[in-house]
Amino acid sequence: MADIPDRRSRRRNETKAEILAIALDVMAEEGVAGLSLATVARRLGVRPPSLYKYFSSRHAVYDALFKKGQEGYLDAALRAAEPYEPGLAAMGAALEAGARWIMANQVLAQLLFWRPVPGFTPSPEAYAPALATHEHFTALIRGAVERGELHPDAAGEEGLNLAASLIAGVVSQQLGNQPGVTYEEGRFTRLVPRLTRIFAAAYPPR
Repeated sequence: MADIPDRRSRRRNETKAEILAIALDVMAEEGVAGLSLATVARRLGVRPPSLYKYFSSRHAVYDALFKKGQEGYLDAALRAAEPYEPGLAAMGAALEAGARWIMANQVLAQLLFWRPVPGFTPSPEAYAPALATHEHFTALIRGAVERGELHPDAAGEEGLNLAASLIAGVVSQQLGNQPGVTYEEGRFTRLVPRLTRIFAAAYPPR
C-alpha cells in the first residue's frame, strides 16, 4: 500500500504536465494572452472546474509555465558555458545556447521576456531561475574582467544592463520579424556570435 501515494503523486504530476503542454498549444494558436482554461479543459477531456484541482487560476498556469521556461533557459546557458572558464568565450556560448533555446521555445520565450499577459507577475518561486540566470551571466562577465578581456566597468550595473539588452534586442527582433525560421536562418540570430565582440568594444580592457 505504500506505493499508492507515490502513484497518485506521479499521476497528479503527469496530469499537470499535460495541462501545461495543452496550455502551450492554446497559447501558440490564440496568442500568449489568449489562454483559456475552458479550452484547456475541453482538450483534456474534463470539465473546467476539474482543472482547479491542479492549478488555482489561469495565472497559476502562467506561473508554472514561466518557471518551466526560466529553468529551461537557465539550463541551456549553464550547459553551454560549462566547458569554458568564466569569460567571453563562456559568455558567447551561453548567449548562443539561450538564443537557440528561445527559437525552439518561442511561446514560452514571449511569456518570459515580453510579459504579454496583463496583470500577470511571476511568483518569487517562478522568478528564482531568472535571478539565477542573471547571476550566471554576471559571473561570466566578472570572469572576463579578471582575465583581462573586459574593463571592470563591464561588471557594473550599466554594463550588465547593456549585455542583457544586446541579446534581448536580437531575439526580440528575430521573434518579431522572422519567427518561423531556424536559428541558423534568422537574419538577427546570426548576429549572436558578434555580441561578445560588441560588448568588448564597449568595455575594452585597460
